[in-house]
Amino acid sequence: MTPTDPPGLDLGRLRAHLDGQRPGLVTGELSAEVVQGGRSNLTYIVTDGAGRWVVRRPPLGHVLPTAHDMAREFRVISGLHDTAVPVPETVVLCQDADVLGAQFYVMEFVAGTPYRSDKQLAELGPARTRAIADALVDTLVDLHAVDPAAAGLGDFGRPDGFLERQLRRWKKQLDGSRSRDLPGVDTLHDRLAAKLPVSGPPSIVHGDYRLDNVLVDGDDRITAVLDWEMSTLGDPLTDVALLVAYAERDKVSLQMVSNASSAPGYPSTDEVVARYAERSGRDVSALNWYVSFAFFKLAVILEGIYFRYSKGQTVGAGFENVGSGVVPLIAHGNESLKEEK
Repeated sequence: MTPTDPPGLDLGRLRAHLDGQRPGLVTGELSAEVVQGGRSNLTYIVTDGAGRWVVRRPPLGHVLPTAHDMAREFRVISGLHDTAVPVPETVVLCQDADVLGAQFYVMEFVAGTPYRSDKQLAELGPARTRAIADALVDTLVDLHAVDPAAAGLGDFGRPDGFLERQLRRWKKQLDGSRSRDLPGVDTLHDRLAAKLPVSGPPSIVHGDYRLDNVLVDGDDRITAVLDWEMSTLGDPLTDVALLVAYAERDKVSLQMVSNASSAPGYPSTDEVVARYAERSGRDVSALNWYVSFAFFKLAVILEGIYFRYSKGQTVGAGFENVGSGVVPLIAHGNESLKEEK
């Protein structure tokens, strides 16, 4: 590596690999910058002065390769390329860790804005904000309408028993980071387990679908859906519920995620759900359970971050208040899980 190479990306080795796999793709000396904002996999924008590409690789010093499966991301993006879901075109997957120290993949660079704040959207005005939010919902409907088998993703996950496994997985995560009393969390888990809904037809699930994980162009069209590391085959209402949960961020002190849904013109939760239901034709009558589960999952994620922070195992600023957001999430989860009438 040279002093100008960003951490985790040896541009000389990358160039040699691309020249071998895609001769003629790169025509000049490569330079790169790290894309800020990601908390998991590392993302770089690479250019030779003429073309631009994006490189994704696991974080430095990662221990569990299964938690950062580049081949999985590469596969789902490649499979969706010829569908109605906008994704970047994939260029190459490298599973040889000797090249960059970990597996990685390269995809085309897609222009667009990942709207993260209400201030960004407020500058566009209510009408454009509404158009972008509607496009976000419609793109999710398009994703859930994709035939996994036709996209070569028929074995991408195990839809049977999906919700039960998800609940069990996040309970195990919680138990692994317990270091303090969390009022209501066991009650929430037990209520979720007792009222497990019957899933409708399975689909490709993004796993973290939100406005700042898509790119939007100047005509308010979504040009690419990004960050597929949580994707699988499962219950599509888990994606819808996360959209709802993120929109409730101000009520539950969820300060680490986008507040774009607070912008003037952004549709209400009821409007988002109604649009999804109408366009997808899916039954959303049990959505309260899914929203409750989304709050449970977010609480577990934040508690894990708090646990690592309390042990001095986090890097960077902004983690000192993360623990205070866990109990409100639990309370909101219990409140969301309304009794069936």
